Amino acid sequence: MIIRPSVAVLALCLPAATLAELRSLDESTLSSVSGQAGITVEFEGQLDIGNITYTDEGSLSVNEFKLGGAGRDDLFVEGYMAANGGNPFIQNISDKIDDLKIDIDVAADGEMSIRFYPLNYAAPVDFSVTTGAWDILNAEGERQFTLVDNFSLEGIFTQLWAKVGYDDELGQDRLNLELRIGIDDLDFEMPAFGIGIRDLRMTGPDYDTNPNLLSANAEIEANIYNGTRRDGGGALALDIVNMDADITVGGIDIGGQSIGSVKIDNMNLTNHSMRIYGH
Repeated sequence: MIIRPSVAVLALCLPAATLAELRSLDESTLSSVSGQAGITVEFEGQLDIGNITYTDEGSLSVNEFKLGGAGRDDLFVEGYMAANGGNPFIQNISDKIDDLKIDIDVAADGEMSIRFYPLNYAAPVDFSVTTGAWDILNAEGERQFTLVDNFSLEGIFTQLWAKVGYDDELGQDRLNLELRIGIDDLDFEMPAFGIGIRDLRMTGPDYDTNPNLLSANAEIEANIYNGTRRDGGGALALDIVNMDADITVGGIDIGGQSIGSVKIDNMNLTNHSMRIYGH
């Protein structure tokens, strides 16, 4: 069963990034679990990880990773003051990702869809990601320098739709992602280079002229699949089908002194391709 909300509801359904292990599900499996051709999960939670380490010859170590709710009701304050009668978009203030609904369906053609969106269509899901230091270690595990520190990101998402199946245009299986997400505040430092980024914000391209819940979200669509690199070998392919956004940086610090701010207005990224592989 494919969920077909009304046009009004679709306009307010937007995505949420969550962590879950997905295993292959066919229509009969879903029917036996739920008694119908699809299942719905209501979710809330918080994720804390002490350390994540990627090791090649040396290592990149990310400390104190936390994913949860933003714990704020003033996200995108201009939007709710202008378009929501002064009532905050966020209705549940907590340190958890909550008010999240996940629909899983398998269509007759074998395509599986997984849709993350708010339980309340008129309110987004708020989130935060924070980390401690991102350290570069040598082969003996000794810290050589800190790449990133004091990383903090707070925002909303209103839609994450993932579709897994065969794509006629690509001619192969792919994971298609459609995401609507807004970043209200992103801060981090790169102490090895004396650089600090303050108050980075990402919205839809119309937010500055028409602030509201919909325009607060940048729209991103991407395909992920088994691709081919330039020399003919295999690679993980990531194609950005489309990205529409405004990006502002409230402050850029170099050597402890601010050098000003930056605004990127009406950015439209299309047909962007990356190939990722080992060497």
